Amino acid sequence: MQNIAPDTVIDGRYLVQGRLGSGGMADVYCATDQQLGRTVALKLLYRRFAEDEEFVERFRREASSAAGLQHPNVVSIFDRGEWDGTYYIAMEYLEGASLKDLVRERGPLEPAYAVELILQVLKAARFAHRRGIVHRDFKPHNVIVDAEGRAKVTDFGIAKAGASDMTETGAIMGTAQYLSPEQAQGHAVTARSDLYSIGILLYELLAGRPPFDGDSPVAIALKQVSEAPVAPRELNPAVSPALESVVLRALQKDPARRFADADEFMAALTAAMDGGTPALAATNGSTGVYPVLAPEGYVEEELERSDRRTLRAVGLALLGLLVVAAVAGGLWLALRPDRLTVPDVVSNRSATAQTRLVNAGFVVNTQQAQSDTVPEDRVFRQDPQPGDELEEGGTVTIVVSTGPGEAVVPSVERLTLRSARGRLERAGFDADVRREASATVPRGRVIESVPPEGSRLEKGRDVVLVVSSGPERAAVPDVVGQSRQEAESELRAAGFTTAVTEQEDEEGEPGTVLAQAPGAGERAEEGATIRLT
Repeated sequence: MQNIAPDTVIDGRYLVQGRLGSGGMADVYCATDQQLGRTVALKLLYRRFAEDEEFVERFRREASSAAGLQHPNVVSIFDRGEWDGTYYIAMEYLEGASLKDLVRERGPLEPAYAVELILQVLKAARFAHRRGIVHRDFKPHNVIVDAEGRAKVTDFGIAKAGASDMTETGAIMGTAQYLSPEQAQGHAVTARSDLYSIGILLYELLAGRPPFDGDSPVAIALKQVSEAPVAPRELNPAVSPALESVVLRALQKDPARRFADADEFMAALTAAMDGGTPALAATNGSTGVYPVLAPEGYVEEELERSDRRTLRAVGLALLGLLVVAAVAGGLWLALRPDRLTVPDVVSNRSATAQTRLVNAGFVVNTQQAQSDTVPEDRVFRQDPQPGDELEEGGTVTIVVSTGPGEAVVPSVERLTLRSARGRLERAGFDADVRREASATVPRGRVIESVPPEGSRLEKGRDVVLVVSSGPERAAVPDVVGQSRQEAESELRAAGFTTAVTEQEDEEGEPGTVLAQAPGAGERAEEGATIRLT
């Protein structure tokens, strides 16, 4: 994690006000664009990723993809660039709360409000999909509701823009709770994958929690692929049957059974809120069934026929359960994950450690902590320990050093060099010495430090001690042969004082300077006494 101090100017343009938060790839700062006088959100790529060409390409592509999406429900991208060995994106700054914040604060939302927000998200998705861009990371953290109640989608950072898509074999991008089943399996991702994720957003707004949870991303991904969600009405009775049918259709495992596009999804939501009633209908007889909307009165008849079919099926279902129970134990033994040996990644760079662990068959949970002894971006602890055995797909936690942290530069003015150096070392800094002349600070004493006292600086960095070399030395003018009055006047003007000794001389004029010490051209400190004969 980068620690960019307030008032830092990035790329000669963006004045940092403070840190807003961080994500998987970057820190986000609030900054002022000094050229245009507006507040922006500045996304700064973690330096450990700046050396990875693939991460840099993904980060650059966020700007390229999203910059073309000028829409009221999409966060605008203003600028991108490089600074201090890493990359940044300047985007629209929004004062508001994410959908995740709304659910945390309020729990399940009123269905009408939830649908209003999701309709805005679908408008953003429709706008992007029509331009060949698939977001692939719709989640409540990426939707901000501004002060005017407008929902705006951000983070098109791993969007798929036509043929320029960059693939990563075996990798699952995004958050597991919001992944589509095809995305969780590493299959091709389409616009219908976004609609599935938006369906999960709607489910969470209505139910107060996402439909699938688990102890690890792998466990959640498996549920996305194979487990049916709990009906939203069981968690929030305010959800109507019509609205529930829309949610469940959006969450179909098979993409062909979901809504064809954002327009169809929006039309279904609008109809549900206008009083439509859910029924079951086939889709061309080939792709199975899913909920759609039908006129009033149809449901009661259909439910009676469904109940009779259900009673006939109960006996067969119970028998089937016995068979499944008998087979399940054997399947579990045959399909349970292999146990693998955890590699030693301590002292590796974080990116290297993550790659090694993923290649070994594990999921990586990266945490960060301060360390006075381990360099920045190096792993200094892992759990489980190296050599331990863990199930394939299990989670290995690595703790990555953020460096020694920061400290305040102490006061060192007027101290001797030795005392000032000791005070800096005790604060965690190294001392560098630069000498300057001073007419007010005695020789060998500290004039000031750079940066000045009270500044926050990363431990281990150099602090320059500016040490007095005494008053500045100047060249002594040549006054031999001048009258005493002329010589004293010129020396005083040059910053010196005089002391006069008289001596008889048969050849010289009375009152004429015969000799001087120091001699002409020699250097002496300001205020030094020049002896005249």
